[in-house]
Formats: sequence, C-alpha cells, structure tokens
Amino acid sequence: MRHTLSVLVENKFGVLTRVTGLFSGRGYNIDTLNVAPTHDASLSRMTIVTRGDESTIEQICKQLNKLVDVVKVIDYRDGDYIDRELVLVRVKTGKSNRAEVAQMAELFRAKVVDVQPDNLTIEITGGESKIEKFIELMRGFGILDLTRTGKVALPRS
Repeated sequence: MRHTLSVLVENKFGVLTRVTGLFSGRGYNIDTLNVAPTHDASLSRMTIVTRGDESTIEQICKQLNKLVDVVKVIDYRDGDYIDRELVLVRVKTGKSNRAEVAQMAELFRAKVVDVQPDNLTIEITGGESKIEKFIELMRGFGILDLTRTGKVALPRS
C-alpha cells in the first residue's frame, strides 16, 4: 500500500542524506521525494511517497523521528490531506492533431507552455488519478518526454 509521509526537518546540510540513508539502509524504497523550504527558512518539508504495510510504515515513522534534525513526521493515511503534483509532458503533434491535443489539455485544465513545429509541451497539475489519466490519453498521441515533480501535500486542518 502507498503512503504519503510529511517530514518537517531542520534546513541544514546533510539532512536529506540522512533521511534517504535511513530508507536505503533498511531496504525501503522511495517512490517520490519532494523537498523544499517552508515559510520558516530554518525548516524544510519533505514529502515522501513510499510503499509498505501498516507495521512497515509505523517502523519508518519511528526511525525518522529518531533522527536528530527531524522536527515532525506525519503519515497521511485517511485522505485528510491535499496533494498535488506538477508534470511537464512533451507530446508529438502535427498539423492534423495539434488542435485536438490542445483541446484535450484544456479539458484537464492543463496549459500549453511551449509550441514547436512538431510538438507541444504541456504543464498539468493535480492529484495522482488526474495526472495518470492525462498521461494515458497523451500516450495515444506519442509522448516524447515527461518529467514529474513528485507529490507535495499538506494537511487539511
């Protein structure tokens, strides 16, 4: 089962290495990782998506809390959070399907951010299911390149 963890850490040199080292040292995989400073410049928030059963996730949280520079760990389990991901995707287009690709992007509230003679680059943000559905539809046109930020999340409360 996939879990989203929010790890508030002190914004110091080497913290990312210690956190990722904890995962690799214990054989846990990180599906996505996003790190950025918060409104407080002394703190950063890591949003980590990983897989595991309840006991594995509980163990990961306990181990993270033992790290010196970790301030707080939250496991978003019950949908009590808001998450988003940003994707840039370059799609193969020609004169015959350019309008169709642009229209499809508009339906998903995505933006065309670059136009070239043989492709469009589209920016889309949203939840995981929206992103996956959009990528699936774009595969039919031909994806030339794609990059994803990974999930970012905040609690609703």
